[in-house]
Amino acid sequence: MKQHPLCTDCEQAPGLLDLSIPGEVKREWAAAETRRHFLGRSGKVLGWAALASLMGDRFGRDARAADASKPFSAPSGQDLLLPHFAPKAKRAIYLFMSGGPPQMDLLDYKPRLAAMYNENLPESVRGSQQLTGMTAGQARFPVAPSHWAFKKYGQSGTWVSDLLPNTARMIDDLTIIKTTNTDAINHEPALMLMNTGNMNSGKPCLGSWLSYGLGSMNDNLPTFIVLQTKINTKEDGQPVNSGLWSSGFLSSEYAGVGLRSGGDPVLFLSDPDGVDREVRRNMLNAVEEINRQTLAELGDPETNARIAQYEMAFRMQTSVPELTNMSKEPQSTWDLYGPDAKVPGTFAYNCLLARRLAERGVRFTQIYKRGWDVHTDVVGILPMLCQEVDRGCYALVTDLKRRGLLDDTLIIWAGEFGRTVYSQGGLSAENYGRDHHPRCYTTWMAGGGVQPGITYGETDEFSYNVVKDPVPVRDFNATILHCLGIDHNKLTFKFQGLDQKLTGPAPASVVQGLLV
Repeated sequence: MKQHPLCTDCEQAPGLLDLSIPGEVKREWAAAETRRHFLGRSGKVLGWAALASLMGDRFGRDARAADASKPFSAPSGQDLLLPHFAPKAKRAIYLFMSGGPPQMDLLDYKPRLAAMYNENLPESVRGSQQLTGMTAGQARFPVAPSHWAFKKYGQSGTWVSDLLPNTARMIDDLTIIKTTNTDAINHEPALMLMNTGNMNSGKPCLGSWLSYGLGSMNDNLPTFIVLQTKINTKEDGQPVNSGLWSSGFLSSEYAGVGLRSGGDPVLFLSDPDGVDREVRRNMLNAVEEINRQTLAELGDPETNARIAQYEMAFRMQTSVPELTNMSKEPQSTWDLYGPDAKVPGTFAYNCLLARRLAERGVRFTQIYKRGWDVHTDVVGILPMLCQEVDRGCYALVTDLKRRGLLDDTLIIWAGEFGRTVYSQGGLSAENYGRDHHPRCYTTWMAGGGVQPGITYGETDEFSYNVVKDPVPVRDFNATILHCLGIDHNKLTFKFQGLDQKLTGPAPASVVQGLLV
């Protein structure tokens, strides 16, 4: 009687090294099973067994996941006893403005600056702050007032720049945070800190923590999706890297999945010529059998992730084309998002795609919009950036609200830091540049869990220092987790002997003043 799906004439299942696979791969697997490897692995197993006997069933799900004889299932919120409390938001959409938007030109109105044009920023304001190498050598630090006028909007009477007319229309739906602040002054560490809670690489990002903790609401699409917006050739293309949506030390299945704006949304998702659905299914079944044998013999937990990702890719062959086919969207959608929404890769297109992902139960969608690194030519570049994102943000919030999805969807708008009130380089009445500024910058949220129509925190008259209610990045991330029903101190993962968490080892607090 045949006992193995890959075997045609034997009574016993073949060993891993008996399979018809390349000899080089066999030698690599065999070499891995050295005496040192065996003893090292045995020591870990015995250690975990001893710890498990002390901790009870806390690690039971990990042991079950590593059992290749049982069907694979990713940890879910039920396995992790999440959410910790009733969430206001089921999902989140993060609009990340990479490069550092200048807060005093957008939402942090400072009317006294106009009378201080070209005056030196008082040393008492700047204090002993570390400066970047781009402005540390300047002989003086002239104040550069915003080039644009501000007006009050909404019942909240919030000041909004003329650069953001559509944002002004929805201002009573937003929760403005003027006092977000960070520990990093350069892009890479600031980006890592904002996205992963740590300035060093190798840590899971916010989306990965949510995927790990809350699991999926749609088995046919990834739990965490990343969309990158095409860069305008006139904008500064400060790069972003995949470490910002990495799963770090968590299983790779929790990493963000990028959807491309050109060609196939996901590389290699389509079947090759001559391969039909049944052939692909049979191939995946065979690969899964090999992977399960690999897991049993080598014990690499990433093999489970590989099995899960193959299955997800198979289901995405149907779900992704349906997702990106917008032909059935009504004219009212295009009227709301504008003509750019019909061009893949634009910010408006990505915002519309984010709404469609929210409808389909994707837990976390992150849109990256680069170009905000305005060291020079603020007057020339900022209007282009604002024109691109202003309508898309308004359309997304409005669309979700019309469809009844805003109440349980948290929208986040943020960059990695702000910009200086003093000009970098030359200053004229018609133009200026702005350097990096970590001490205070403006972000906003909308939707599930946050109070609409409020402004939180105050900065000084130069938009340089926080004078009331600071919101460090750790508190910012703790608040996001809270809106999704998670206690940031309890969502942890044991790694390198520590209970790792998004907010890190330093104290962090949920900003109660932002919450409903």
